[in-house]
Amino acid sequence: MAIQVTATALPEVKLIEPKVFGDARGFFLESFNAREFAEQVQAGVEFVQDNHSRSAKGVLRGLHYQIEHAQGKLVRVVAGEVFDVVVDMRRQSPDFGKWVGQRLTADNMQQLWIPPGFAHGFVVLSEFADFLYKTTDYWFPHHERCLLWNDPDVGIDWPITSDPILALKDANGQRFATAESY
Repeated sequence: MAIQVTATALPEVKLIEPKVFGDARGFFLESFNAREFAEQVQAGVEFVQDNHSRSAKGVLRGLHYQIEHAQGKLVRVVAGEVFDVVVDMRRQSPDFGKWVGQRLTADNMQQLWIPPGFAHGFVVLSEFADFLYKTTDYWFPHHERCLLWNDPDVGIDWPITSDPILALKDANGQRFATAESY
């Protein structure tokens, strides 16, 4: 197998570590293999879109989710470092409102699988970061919601020492107590 999969504190959210083949010339890895993903992560997932964002140090994007057309996301960093955060927004889940965070870097080459039903965001810790992600549904702006990044009811321990750089929609995110959920 070319990947190692580990459940996080939110069991449906999986940390994926690819097998990296390296030598003096560089390295090679499979960034996605549908058969292995179905066998080790989750069967029946179909990705419909690939996205790429570049952000400067201190930029915080999120915490985004869609109330209809919920998106699963397979995320990774190909340049730089981020602290990636996932919040369970599934009202019937025993982990409703809980969060998990993971450092994703170009060096560790780890990926995170975030199934539909979770809010997602990240903050850039390096000078910049290139962030790639596959989604299981398209972006529908009228269904997108944003959970407030620093809501004390969620209590995310972001590894930052100053206020992040936010888009207006992220600065105006909903508090967890009033946010729409699944």
